Amino acid sequence: MNHAAPEHTPEQLLRALEEKYAAQHQDVTGYLEGLLYAKPLHYWDYIHLEVLLSLQNPRTGFPDEQIFIMYHQVTELYFKMIGHEIGQITHKPELDETFLAQRIDRVNRYFRILVDSFEVMSQGMEEEQFRKFRMSLLPASGFQSAQFRMIEIKSAPLYRLLDQESRQQLKPDSPLEELYENIHWKQGAIEKTTGRKTLTLRLFEEKYDAQLLQLAREYQDRNIGVLFERLTAAQKPGTTLINALRQFDSLVNIHWPLAHFRSAMHYLVRDSDPVAATGGTNWQQYLPPFFQKRMFFPSLWAEDEKADWGRDWVEENVLRKKKHV
Repeated sequence: MNHAAPEHTPEQLLRALEEKYAAQHQDVTGYLEGLLYAKPLHYWDYIHLEVLLSLQNPRTGFPDEQIFIMYHQVTELYFKMIGHEIGQITHKPELDETFLAQRIDRVNRYFRILVDSFEVMSQGMEEEQFRKFRMSLLPASGFQSAQFRMIEIKSAPLYRLLDQESRQQLKPDSPLEELYENIHWKQGAIEKTTGRKTLTLRLFEEKYDAQLLQLAREYQDRNIGVLFERLTAAQKPGTTLINALRQFDSLVNIHWPLAHFRSAMHYLVRDSDPVAATGGTNWQQYLPPFFQKRMFFPSLWAEDEKADWGRDWVEENVLRKKKHV
């Protein structure tokens, strides 16, 4: 096997280390001596494997609850990766089109994995097990993922995150607090019979409302939508960036909610009679993008695309599959 030549000689590395620690008024000798006694780094220690594998604590004895827990934990780790990439975009001092496109491509890669993997939820558990162990999870719900809400807030102006009815009643320059109170997820956790907030939403607001509202203030002028408009104000954006942002928009606002919708239809509909979600959310109206027509970058979509928002996905993933059953 051929090995590439080292980038630096030992002498060059030593001089570089001396310069590094001298700039910090430190003696490199002590640090080098420490290397003599340092234990080797192990893979299992580096990723805290034993801790990670100990974090699954089912509430029932149904085997498939383990799958349910682990899938949601994996999802949250991907959300953290997505948030990390978005943070690189929103905190870059001089954001350029190439960097934005590259980081959005990374985000899209993560979201594609999440969407493709959702069959673990929609097909990977026994229906009877799921319908039984889910009752022990009340009132918890994947709706309560604060990381996903943070991704939304960092991606577009708050006005674009409202449900369709609120967008017709409010304006983009309405007070931030008013916009936040009408954000789409608050409208998606209303009891169908009483019109009141579900316990799921009330608990989520109690824990995260102050944090999310503060995040909305911080990102009011530096979310991806605003940064894109600012970046392209002087010149037309390139095809690469446009395609990346369109894909990001469709993955988050079409493919991801519809993957949930398909799973809900699989587990929560019996003989055309919907079963309530664990959080009591009105998921039949909340999840389908066609009803909400929520998008991060409306200027990148033609009017007919906006009108048919999400319809292609339904035809591809629901109607055609039914024809082949």
